[in-house]
Amino acid sequence: MNETYTPALLEDIKRTADLCVKCNICTSACPVVPVTELFPGPKYVGPQAQRFRDPGAPSPDYSLDYCSGCGICTLVCPHGVQVMEINTAAKAELRKRNLEKKPLDPKLLRNWLLGRNEALGQLGGIVAPVANLALGIKPVRIVMEKTLGIHHKAPFPRFHFRKFRGWFFGEHQREKAPAPAGAPKVAYFHGCATNHYEHEVGKAIVRVLEHNGFEVLLPDQNCCGLPMQSNGDFDGARRYAYANLKKLGPTVEQDIPIVVGGTSCGLELKSDYRELLGIHTPEAKALAEHVYDINEFLWLLHEEGRLKTDFREQGGRYLPYHTSCHQKLHRIGRPALDLLALVPGLTVEEQGVDCCGITGTYGYKSEKYDIAQAVGKPLFDKLKASGASTAVCDNETCRWNIATSSGLTVVHTIQVLAEAYGLG
Repeated sequence: MNETYTPALLEDIKRTADLCVKCNICTSACPVVPVTELFPGPKYVGPQAQRFRDPGAPSPDYSLDYCSGCGICTLVCPHGVQVMEINTAAKAELRKRNLEKKPLDPKLLRNWLLGRNEALGQLGGIVAPVANLALGIKPVRIVMEKTLGIHHKAPFPRFHFRKFRGWFFGEHQREKAPAPAGAPKVAYFHGCATNHYEHEVGKAIVRVLEHNGFEVLLPDQNCCGLPMQSNGDFDGARRYAYANLKKLGPTVEQDIPIVVGGTSCGLELKSDYRELLGIHTPEAKALAEHVYDINEFLWLLHEEGRLKTDFREQGGRYLPYHTSCHQKLHRIGRPALDLLALVPGLTVEEQGVDCCGITGTYGYKSEKYDIAQAVGKPLFDKLKASGASTAVCDNETCRWNIATSSGLTVVHTIQVLAEAYGLG
């Protein structure tokens, strides 16, 4: 593989700051600005502050850390300024400075840990009952907050001894019907959350794809790298990215599409490897061209007349739906809502709230938890008032946060489709 990292790509992102006309549309759309005075807005810490980030020049970076990275500013900018991307790249530089000045800062250790989601899932799984018990004890969580800076109310998923890959290569291979001769193949990038915490999401995706005649492959893979990237560890994220490019390379070379269930993981594979991490290789470009959000993939299948629509009548069931920030950044419309509209007797309502507040690991941090909860409060209140017991969202940390803060059960779109198909 031609492992070419080109900082010039990051410079291209920074140069979009010159397009900023200070219209403040991004600031008016930012979900963080209205709930805290600690963050003056994406324009201020992004394109406006970028000119101060030259080596040796003073910089107003004290407030940069309170950018949640939701990406709404980039979406709404009418002039193409990559505001969130500028802020994320600046965070990486800020992390380097802080490591040099304060290498023993507990927040840096906390951010390092939160960036290693895959390792946490593996370690927690080894002692799953103990880890789950400990995370359910308030004094333990308070000690974690005091020592690591992880808020005691942050929404942790449950650990499992067994992994999703164990189910797929074990009992599922023994029990499933053989793929029809000549069946089209599709690869599934399940990500850390499905492998370690949410097996049911992965099972639903596999069963729905197989119900539609596909042979599902599970290529070797590792964490997409986004948790490291969002915590400023670009070097660590690049190592994970190069590992995935190597592992997924054979699948791409065979021209097999790769579906992703998590909206954030999909965005990382589709664009961030190149646009943010600066990995400008033919392999990164080819991978991006083969990656599809699972809802996007199924809706394209429907548009081709190939999606099975043998759904069971749902009898007037109502489900509120939250569109995650990273789903919007895919710029693919709302394929989840389109798919759910095919199910007879099912009413799905998009909530129209920009952000649930968690944005990856942002809302886990003690100094940001209250900010994240304030951002998500309109959504939580709306869900509680809906009368529904179940809601739908296609991003894992958003699901965990919404469930903890609203009291509703929160599922993935494909879990709803699998149930409507009668697949469990």
